[in-house]
Amino acid sequence: MFPKLESIKISGADVLPLIEGGKGVAITSGHSSGAWAETGGIGTVSAVNADSYDNKGKVIPQIYNGKTRKDRHQELIEYAVSGGITQAKIAHDLRKGNGRIHVNILWEMGGAEKVLLGILEKAGDIIHGVTCGAGMPYRLGDICQSFGVYYYPIISSARAFKILYKRAYIRSAKWLGGVVYEDPWLAGGHNGLSNNENPIKPEDPYPRVLELRKEMRNIGLFETPIVMAGGVWHLRDWLNWINNKDLGPIVFQFGTRPLLTKESPISKIWKERLLTLNKGDILLHRFSPTNFYSSAVKNTFIKDLIERKKRQLKTSFSKVGEMIVPLKIGKNKNKTFYFTKEDAVKAANWLKQGFTEILKTPEDSIVFVSEKNANEIRKDQKDCMGCLSQCKFSNWSDNIENNYSTGKKVDPRSFCIQKTLQNIAHGKDPENELMFAGHNAWKFKQDPFYSNGFIPSVKELVNRIMTGD
Repeated sequence: MFPKLESIKISGADVLPLIEGGKGVAITSGHSSGAWAETGGIGTVSAVNADSYDNKGKVIPQIYNGKTRKDRHQELIEYAVSGGITQAKIAHDLRKGNGRIHVNILWEMGGAEKVLLGILEKAGDIIHGVTCGAGMPYRLGDICQSFGVYYYPIISSARAFKILYKRAYIRSAKWLGGVVYEDPWLAGGHNGLSNNENPIKPEDPYPRVLELRKEMRNIGLFETPIVMAGGVWHLRDWLNWINNKDLGPIVFQFGTRPLLTKESPISKIWKERLLTLNKGDILLHRFSPTNFYSSAVKNTFIKDLIERKKRQLKTSFSKVGEMIVPLKIGKNKNKTFYFTKEDAVKAANWLKQGFTEILKTPEDSIVFVSEKNANEIRKDQKDCMGCLSQCKFSNWSDNIENNYSTGKKVDPRSFCIQKTLQNIAHGKDPENELMFAGHNAWKFKQDPFYSNGFIPSVKELVNRIMTGD
């Protein structure tokens, strides 16, 4: 029989060691996180461009009217602050005094500090903790300390935490509520793989978390919880982690499983799609405009990006070396490019297939795309609203000194992440949008709990999790 889960002190209260992981752009709403907290756990509201509602309860579309990227960026910040406050209030009301409510923010999102400050200024009294990853959030501790709110940095190695603590968190150690270890191979969304880690060779999380605990003990953090995130499905698979004296207090975070609940705001077609996934359908890829690795369902959207990258060649405007074969390319075939004999054959085939437009990459190669796709890419790049601190797709940067530009060429092999995440969050076909998911998402199909298309309430899911299943 699976042992009873003991409560643990999180953000100032004794709660179940179960967290609903935050998922950005309206996916982790106040309704889902509030319901999770009501069960006695920790619900996490996403503060990454969350939804606001009009007086009829309808979602307010995030439409950008600013003529410049700077103007649209300010609109984005205002939307994010308003949405974060709205969802935090909903979660607070639904938790009915139980559990804890955290907000999740990405340090590499555009205007992250302004968004976090704006939310805490108006809703800090109903928010108990802030989780933050996607980068090195040095300012996180200082900001949260100023509002008397606990903070939970998301890291993927003991080394990253050591750097963060020594450089910044030592000043605000009182408010360090816990450390989130997010497995870089198994977690959904953006992943913290370093350049010296192999993306196709996952490492056992136990020794990595044990190393993190040792580092935490070295600086006096004996009872500060570690949150295990990524790859968590059945708690029975983690039995040796529970009440483990070497690991110390452990909390388990569920990111993917809460997608499939009655309170989850994702569309019916998205929920149905989750029930069809097979092992291997989740891809760890590097197409994201953040330049981070990320995990998503290998759907039509991802497959198109894979194929686009394959249609890539080096070329020249004149005969150089082995580049001697001329081809006229473009809508009006008014541009001549030179290729090697082998590449000229590839290019000619792509042109015949309808990939008649070319777009330059930062590495001075070109990719072949359809006219429709080229127009869409150019429009998305032009309409950029600065949703990231740095974006390789649009070359936006938060850096005012560099005129809000990375100074690099735009990369047509990537995509507008704000657009596709807004689309999938608000009912567009998930097959044609970026569909983040953890690498255990295939278990929806084989887990008997979801037999015959059963979709549980949050309470039913949490009760199930507490049995070990």
